[in-house]
Amino acid sequence: MRVLGVNAIFHDPSAALVVDGRIVAAAEEERFSRRKHGKRPVPWSAWELPEQAMRWCLDQGGIRPQDLDLVGYSFDPALCVDLAGLGVSDPGDAVRTDYARRAPRFLAASLPGLDPDKVRFVQHHVAHAASAGLAAPFRDSACLVLDGRGERASHLAGRYTGPDLEVFAAQELPHSLGLLYEDLTEHLGFLRSSDEYKVMALASYGKPRHLDDFRELVRATGDGGFVTDPVDWEAYAPKVRKGDSLGDAHADLACSAQQRLEEVLLDLARWLHDRSGARNLTMAGGTALNCVANSMLARRGPYDEIWVQPAAGDAGTSLGAALHLSAGAGRAPMPMTTAALGRGWTDDELGARLARAGLPFETPRDLAATVAEALAGNAVVAWFQGRSEYGPRALGHRSLLAHPGDPRNLERLNDIKGREQFRPIAPLVLAGRAAEIFDGPLPSPYMLFVHDVVATWRERIPAVVHVDGTARIQTVDPAAEPLLARLLHEFDRRTGLPVLVNTSLNTAGRPMVDSPSDALELFGSTPADLLVLGPHVVRRAESFR
Repeated sequence: MRVLGVNAIFHDPSAALVVDGRIVAAAEEERFSRRKHGKRPVPWSAWELPEQAMRWCLDQGGIRPQDLDLVGYSFDPALCVDLAGLGVSDPGDAVRTDYARRAPRFLAASLPGLDPDKVRFVQHHVAHAASAGLAAPFRDSACLVLDGRGERASHLAGRYTGPDLEVFAAQELPHSLGLLYEDLTEHLGFLRSSDEYKVMALASYGKPRHLDDFRELVRATGDGGFVTDPVDWEAYAPKVRKGDSLGDAHADLACSAQQRLEEVLLDLARWLHDRSGARNLTMAGGTALNCVANSMLARRGPYDEIWVQPAAGDAGTSLGAALHLSAGAGRAPMPMTTAALGRGWTDDELGARLARAGLPFETPRDLAATVAEALAGNAVVAWFQGRSEYGPRALGHRSLLAHPGDPRNLERLNDIKGREQFRPIAPLVLAGRAAEIFDGPLPSPYMLFVHDVVATWRERIPAVVHVDGTARIQTVDPAAEPLLARLLHEFDRRTGLPVLVNTSLNTAGRPMVDSPSDALELFGSTPADLLVLGPHVVRRAESFR
């Protein structure tokens, strides 16, 4: 059973290939087009398909379009009736729905040989749910989906029993926790449907002075749903326009909204637990990328374990659509064991690319020891290894690495990347050492939870400690990531720190580096000290004399 999943309707267009229940490939169009998020989520962009990602997935699986059994499109236009009756006033909805109806023909035009009758529409939130519930390491789970919007809802609460989803509740529009957070993002001068993580970071600098007001405006309804009343943002802090500075009022507003989001999520999770009786919770949707809220649920919620889809945003719906159709055809999906589902190159291909670029490079006998020595000397390392990550987190395949013990490295890396200085950088840590340094859900291989940094370690790794004493960690299991684990071990041997700074290999406004050419471009335009391409090392001092 060969199933291609496609997300195209809103933002983060992507494609995923599932063969006989096994995830073969998954990639976001932005990694090919070099256009952040692939496209803006406006109705007239809904026709744009992830053409390069689709073709690459098929090539990776050795499958021609005519050989596909099904194609899942993660939006069902048949559900978009009487949206005005729900209070949805987006004048572009008719355009978006019309493009979605034509998707089978668009897909057949982009993939010559594909039979358009093989295309199936998969409800947006069902695709989100499947990306988590069918990919998780456990067979049965409660499943919670929260995002900006789907066809006519912004939320799904249900339970997976094996491959079967039972839906208990779905909150209809216009009420949406995701859209509320997007509105706040825009009010604070950031790009909506893109920069919500900046609001989460800013919230740590504020006080929840307006929490009582937000408890009136945003509330669970006791039946699995919630209400989000309109917010007069100007009453709390002035709108941030180009050239304006963020102040305490903006941080306090962000903090108040963040804390109310967490409280409502906890109410919804508890209701779902009572209704489902499930011990484990799986989560997807853009709101599930709020790692502060995820950690609160893990700490205060009723579940034994929480598993969040690494590509929890709309990019993950391509995978969910493929898994949903595969399960429906009787092919039980296999658990997702890695987010490294994108493009990769052989060692020889990487060496040939460096040779063509005319850059001097070495291929050390012990790569981990060589790079650890540089990092111990406070070098910044551009690290490019294996297949690229699916989702927004750099997980040690396309990363910038640095020494966590130098507090100046926070400002240094934010300067290199062109980011706001209030934003934190994250740590990699050996899985076997994580519990002595960080307090929170373990293991944490996908960087989707925040952890309190143990007090005795805060002065030892200041570069990765956020203003509130937390860090968004990635635990590294030697069995899953042997080279990365060995690098951490070698760094620990030299410094006494089994931790490294890990931030995504990109600069502000650009997608994460995906190809060797992308890596060379970044290395040439930033002051990174080393570029590591597979087994090969390029040193700035030797390359740019």
